[in-house]
Amino acid sequence: MGYLKTTVLMAAMAALFMGVGYLLAGLGGAMAALVAAAAMNAYAWWNSDQMILRMHSAQLVPPGDRLGLHALTAELSRNAGVPEPKVYLIDTPQPNAFATGRNPANAAVAVTSGLMRSLSREELAGVIAHELAHIRNHDTAIMTVTATFAGAISILANFALFFGGSRERLGLVGTLLMMFLAPLAAALVQMAISRTREYAADKAGAEICGEPLWLASALEKIAVGAARIDNHAAERNPATAHMFIVNPLHMHKHDNLFATHPSTENRIAALRDMAVRSRGVAPRSGQRSAVNSRLSSTHATKRSGPWS
Repeated sequence: MGYLKTTVLMAAMAALFMGVGYLLAGLGGAMAALVAAAAMNAYAWWNSDQMILRMHSAQLVPPGDRLGLHALTAELSRNAGVPEPKVYLIDTPQPNAFATGRNPANAAVAVTSGLMRSLSREELAGVIAHELAHIRNHDTAIMTVTATFAGAISILANFALFFGGSRERLGLVGTLLMMFLAPLAAALVQMAISRTREYAADKAGAEICGEPLWLASALEKIAVGAARIDNHAAERNPATAHMFIVNPLHMHKHDNLFATHPSTENRIAALRDMAVRSRGVAPRSGQRSAVNSRLSSTHATKRSGPWS
């Protein structure tokens, strides 16, 4: 159902883009909009990962890092059945993370220094597993396409006054309404797709790391940190907010039309329900899976990260 909903929303985004083109310049405008969308999406699909990593000043983490971030990512990648992505560190105190890349073979996972300081090894495994789920589900490509569509619709709508065809079809008032409503509709569709994919990645991430409660605990800590600590790079580039595991822009808690992410409380509740269903009983304190045991034996003490 999640994939069906995403497909329907993507089709709605494409239809909206062509509709704006038609209102601006008739059938020729609709065709031109379709061609322009294809060209922009091809460029964004190929270059989006490096563009986004540069926006956030992400630094490549070399193999064999002191925290074992590569080793952890490699183990979880095997569990997920995807190639090991490149690993990046973002020097910001806000705990957060995101994945990017056009496909699983050309993907990257970026975590913040605040995340490394805030989470236990098990919680970090839950976060990385969530991002690997996005990569496996091709969510990074989907969100790149929707963000490109949304941006293109906004640009087209802002030029509406300069197209005589739109004024003839809609009149001045109608043209002004389109300039406001078309970008709003595009943003709503983009946010709805993002919320749908977050729930799916939570579920798949919990299965990859083997313990839903690790991700639930991580989300709780990240939500507190993200609400309290500013992420200046994200504030400068709000179009990338939907990529993070928790919204870095201090949005409201509710699942509403204007939220890039579902409510963190709802996500935590779903993960806890998943943990209960997988066991048949409420989880007991201290219960660990095989992955947890390996991680704990390798990283028994908290260490300073490569940003220090």
